[in-house]
Formats: sequence, C-alpha cells, structure tokens
Amino acid sequence: MTLGNLFVMLLLGAAAAWWWRAHGVRERALLLAKQHCAKQGVELLDENVARRRLRLARDHRGQWRLSREFGFEFTVSGEERYAGRIVMYGYHLGAIELAPHRFEAAAEADNPPVRSAEVIRLDEWRQSRQKKVGD
Repeated sequence: MTLGNLFVMLLLGAAAAWWWRAHGVRERALLLAKQHCAKQGVELLDENVARRRLRLARDHRGQWRLSREFGFEFTVSGEERYAGRIVMYGYHLGAIELAPHRFEAAAEADNPPVRSAEVIRLDEWRQSRQKKVGD
C-alpha cells in the first residue's frame, strides 16, 4: 500500500463519516420539527425535512459554527401548505420558525378563552361591600 492509496482511503473514510454525521443531524432536525409542530397544534407534512443551506454562522453565544438550515412544510387544516425552517448547530437546535398561518376556527370554538380578570369600578365595589357589612 502506497502513501497515495492510504491518503485516498483516509479521504473516503472522512467523507463517509461526514455523510453519516450529516444524516444524524437531519434525523435530529426531523424529530425536533415533529415535536414543535405537535406543540403548536399543526401537522408536519410528508414527515420530511430538506437541507436548504450549509454555511458558517454565529450561534447564540457569538461563536462561529457550522450551521445547517432545513426546510419543512406543515398544515393547520389539511388544505393549505405553509413553510417552516429549522436551524441546527451540530446536534443542537438553533431556531425553529413557522410561517404565519391561519388558526383553525373549530379548535378555537372547542376551547373558549378563560376569563382571568374582570375590571370593576372601585366606587361600585365599595358600595357593594358596605351593604354586605351592614346587614
């Protein structure tokens, strides 16, 4: 085995390792996209994320890292498709963004908003309290 053959073998091994890791990052991005869509009440379409961009970018700490951006599609009602994106720094999540979309009206009707507070006038409250105390 010559030095040239050894170099080619090492180069092929490094390329295979790079591809294997990239596939793992893609699978992690798919898992995170599924979880985020479920949490937001939307459905991930095609059970797929596709790599859009590979570049050097700064992470949230300001360090230069290899950034992978993946795109995916989701739906609220099953009729319209919306785009989403997920940014990964290695196996770590950078950001997930969903495009502006409509909310399904039936979902809002099933869960009416809970009234947490009601504004009342102070003088009316005092009058109602005085009547109760005096009885």
